[in-house]
Amino acid sequence: MINSKTSARAGIALLCVIALSACDNMNSTQQRMVSGGAAGAAVGAVGTVMTGGCVACGAVIGGAVGTGAGYVIDKMDKNSQ
Repeated sequence: MINSKTSARAGIALLCVIALSACDNMNSTQQRMVSGGAAGAAVGAVGTVMTGGCVACGAVIGGAVGTGAGYVIDKMDKNSQ
């Protein structure tokens, strides 16, 4: 019989594989938005841990700002070429 920890780990592993396969064939704008969002979420989470705020809120806000920044940086880079 499979215990709940084993099935939870298998589910998390499956989600990771699905998430990584979704990153295939992205254009430069999408790549910069994803990397900006990931960096922003990390910075937001760490910042709220250090200041004692809501970690989930900081990660969401940081991810949104990072995604927007990735989009703007990509467009600025394309306009300068």
